[in-house]
Amino acid sequence: MGTVASVHPETPTGRSIWIDVPGWPGNIAGQHVDVRLTAPDGYQATRSYSLASSGPDARLELAVDRLPDGEVSPYLVDDLQPGDMLELRGPLGGWFVWRDNQTQPVQLIAGGSGVVPLVAMIRAHAASGSTAPMQLLYSVRTPTDRFFAPELEMLDTVTYAYTRSGPADAVIGRLTKERLAAAVLPVGSAVFVCGPTGFVESVATWLVELGHDAGSVKTERFGGA
Repeated sequence: MGTVASVHPETPTGRSIWIDVPGWPGNIAGQHVDVRLTAPDGYQATRSYSLASSGPDARLELAVDRLPDGEVSPYLVDDLQPGDMLELRGPLGGWFVWRDNQTQPVQLIAGGSGVVPLVAMIRAHAASGSTAPMQLLYSVRTPTDRFFAPELEMLDTVTYAYTRSGPADAVIGRLTKERLAAAVLPVGSAVFVCGPTGFVESVATWLVELGHDAGSVKTERFGGA
């Protein structure tokens, strides 16, 4: 069990949630937890959420986007308050992770709230002092829909692909194979792609067509929440 320490709005439909978890064993950047909610009538719903935090700290950070038909995300975004308890299981996952002993250049590619585990990797990369190049391509509807916007604006290694509206000098529209090719690091880089299923499948296919080895492209998808 964890106790909600604080909540912070990230977007019009999303928020970050800090949770104190006594006895937390630590986690690697990119891992996730299962969150289980139990209704008064005993009905339970469990969903997986990526961690924006990593390392040994027992205070975890989640970032959640509300889905209108979701069973868990509306509660986490709209109702959860500091002091509330959450049932968590984790850390989970050992494949979609970045470790500070990795020396390959790293290309991160996010769609929407899929940026959450990639932010954990960016933070871990900075904390470790790694000299391996790491950059992020972030596809998102509008500037106001960006998670961790102030933090990412401090970096010169982030490229945005706005799909609905954006700055006057931005190219607006869905990410294409051509735009992807112009934005990502060369073949031979480790690539992490996270976002909605359709986005991830398209990007992964294009990367392989552009010459990236399928084994170097790690993906994580999300659906209902």
